[in-house]
Amino acid sequence: MKRDGPFSSPCLRKGTTLQIRKIAFIGTGIMGARIAGHILDAGYDLTVYNRTKEKAEDLLARGAHWADSPAQAAADADLVFTMVGYPTDVEDVYLSTDGLIRAAKKGAWLVDLTTSSPQLARDIHDAAEVEDKHAFDCPVTGGEQGAVDGTLTLIIGATEEQVAPVLPVLESFSARRFYFDQPGGGQTAKLCNQVSLASCMMGYADALALAQQSGIDAARVLEVMASGTGGSGASKTLAPKSLEGDFKPGFLAEHLRKDIGLALQRSEELDITLPGAETAFTLFDMLCQIGGSRMGTQALTLLYQEEETCRAAGLDWSLLEQEDEGDGCGCGHDHGGDHECCGGHGHEHGDHECHCHH
Repeated sequence: MKRDGPFSSPCLRKGTTLQIRKIAFIGTGIMGARIAGHILDAGYDLTVYNRTKEKAEDLLARGAHWADSPAQAAADADLVFTMVGYPTDVEDVYLSTDGLIRAAKKGAWLVDLTTSSPQLARDIHDAAEVEDKHAFDCPVTGGEQGAVDGTLTLIIGATEEQVAPVLPVLESFSARRFYFDQPGGGQTAKLCNQVSLASCMMGYADALALAQQSGIDAARVLEVMASGTGGSGASKTLAPKSLEGDFKPGFLAEHLRKDIGLALQRSEELDITLPGAETAFTLFDMLCQIGGSRMGTQALTLLYQEEETCRAAGLDWSLLEQEDEGDGCGCGHDHGGDHECCGGHGHEHGDHECHCHH
């Protein structure tokens, strides 16, 4: 819903007269561009930055300003949003020498929408407070369609009272907000969601493979699942795309692999085992290795198909053999000697190096 403008419901920080007038948005990819568009529609003065300027062109045509760096975007902003790819990107954007912690003005709000590391979220919050700035983690769920519709669910690592000063802006692109009351709490809750999502996706992929190989109508099987307890949000929204051969990304496979990796890192810290997440990581890592990293997560079902079908979709199983012959886990990142994989998590390697069970 479009507002008349930000000043119809001024966003005031307790004890001050600061209004949220200028907003910076860093990271205008699949999700970020849609979210930033809703902020523009709400009437705010918006400055954007993205590593690939072309991905911000639509926003610029609609009245957003361009900045040549995150620091430049944040310099005069009352509120800064970030939505980048990996925890290493988040760390660089916030904590580098010219990062947001130093570049943003005193009193500014810094809100990270990326799914990232809970510990990194805590570090950013603490560093911001030292500089008289205010940072909280706010990963989102709801997929590309939720971003398009402005109905995302926000998972917030702060209290409702703490977030109140920027709530009108958050409301411009979300329908529901959950508060987890502590720095990093939003990230932890989001990882729980991603673990469940990945297992649901494996469930529908298994079900479709069983139906197809048995020679029965897979689409009708999805209807059965939807009418009973076998369905899920994933089977409702993503499984039909899998059946149609539509693997365009609403959420990148490599990003879900990253999220599951972060959850596995946390499980190791807690000394617990997540068998479903382990299996999901194996499958999504395999998909990424054979050329599916930039496909939508629904491309998982291609792993169940004949090689000819995979090849037609752009996958190459020979790449997996090449990775097996090399070093590391095949994530496509430079791990150096640390063997960090998919989100910057290090592991006790033993028999399950990098959770890549080929």
